[in-house]
Amino acid sequence: MIPIFVVAALAVLALLTQAGVVVLERLYRARGKTIDVRGARLNVVELGPLDAAGPAILLLHGASCNLEAMRKPLGDLLAQRRRVILIDRPGHGWSFRERHRDCTPQVHARMIEEALRKRGTGPIVLVVHSAAGALGARMALDYPDRVAGLVMLGPVTHPWYGGVGFYNRLVTTPVIGPLLAYTITLPLGLLLAESSARRVFLPQTMPENFVHDTATPLLLRPREFLANARDLVALKQAVADQAPRYGEISAPVTIISGEVDRTVSTVIHSRLFASAVPDAKLIVLADIGHMIQNAAPDVVVSEIEAMMDRIGQNTAAAAAN
Repeated sequence: MIPIFVVAALAVLALLTQAGVVVLERLYRARGKTIDVRGARLNVVELGPLDAAGPAILLLHGASCNLEAMRKPLGDLLAQRRRVILIDRPGHGWSFRERHRDCTPQVHARMIEEALRKRGTGPIVLVVHSAAGALGARMALDYPDRVAGLVMLGPVTHPWYGGVGFYNRLVTTPVIGPLLAYTITLPLGLLLAESSARRVFLPQTMPENFVHDTATPLLLRPREFLANARDLVALKQAVADQAPRYGEISAPVTIISGEVDRTVSTVIHSRLFASAVPDAKLIVLADIGHMIQNAAPDVVVSEIEAMMDRIGQNTAAAAAN
């Protein structure tokens, strides 16, 4: 028998969590349009001129965050002269997926491609960060006509040593996982959000008000926390399965990584990926950590623009022939 005081405490925590969800969703309201795809509803934000020259630029965020982590500052900079699309990955931010088990890059690539098709979007330049590196690689493999170019920032691409954190694995276990997600995760996460985000930025300093400005606390909602944890737990096997195919990627690829990235190893991921892809350019920035888009936005924008120019030249040459 579970002691009555334990049951009472869990009930109180569950009520506090539900109240917290209401507060968070009022504080960080959805922005963008919803596109229904098979198995999900995706939140899509578009910036910049719709008639901008060249392909649209799609920005995809990594784990434990939402599209705001790519909009500030990268999306806003690019949108000054380019059409920019941002999507909350399935299960994150204001995107919802019907089944938690739809947690692999393969499934997410299919969902995002369907959303782009429904929007009538042509070939894109795909820009991905961190855990979304696996998704970007998968899209380039499965939908080569959709991905005109791929820019990867501190990407996850290969199996790594170790796991994805004790708590992430714990909340994916039956019964105990949902119990934790719907009781202690939100109040505990609010206490740890700032310090956890600061660690990801090291050795750089986290921008002031980053957690608030990027709506990071939305992660602590039970359904999103469970989705994020399942994504992370499934990621290692997913990249192990797709890594042997990287030589098939036909799109030009630029990889930008930090030499001292303590979150995603540049040696294990970026260097191996660059050596496997036929048309890959690797840039390793000295003294830079994991948050490339914040630490070196000018470098990232410059490389994206170079990719856009290259695609334009290739298109013109093909038309001439």
